[in-house]
Amino acid sequence: MKIKITNEEIRRFLESEAPEFPKYVSPLINLANYYAKGTAPRVVGQMSELIHEFQGKTLAEWEDWYFKKNPGALNEAVQKIIQMLELFKQQLNRIDKPMVEQWARDLVIVKTFMGLRLQEPILKKAAELKGAPFRFAAPSEEAIGVDGYVGETPVSIKPVTYKAKSTLPESIDTKILYYEKRDDGIEVDYGDLI
Repeated sequence: MKIKITNEEIRRFLESEAPEFPKYVSPLINLANYYAKGTAPRVVGQMSELIHEFQGKTLAEWEDWYFKKNPGALNEAVQKIIQMLELFKQQLNRIDKPMVEQWARDLVIVKTFMGLRLQEPILKKAAELKGAPFRFAAPSEEAIGVDGYVGETPVSIKPVTYKAKSTLPESIDTKILYYEKRDDGIEVDYGDLI
């Protein structure tokens, strides 16, 4: 029997109140942190190792232990994130309608064309490797993250940089073929499919 323990319950069990932020604030801070690397291990420590070193039981004990072991680390993380948010503010003030139009054209026209054109050789090579036919996904299949099929197997085709985009709310439940552009072509990881 499977039982779900919600984040709220986990916080209650661990006696930790969830902070409340205005709408869009948490994702913006998360994005700024992603670029600033404020909570990277070199700044705040390797958390997975630190939690194993910790001998206490409570959140208060953990906080005290962490600050003694890593004095100033949290302040450094905060400073890095604040600096990035200040850069965001500066850039937000520079964004105007022509810039958004240029961005939207690049995404909708240019990147879509390039991306869809890359899908074809990636799918053809996959079909060749598997000895199976391929086809592009129908619009209803694209809506759930499927770019095409190799034989009966649905696949999604993503740039390797997609792996780092943990802030995306998208969840793809299919085989993913990651590609990376190289000077002489593209390198595709077919490991998930083959």
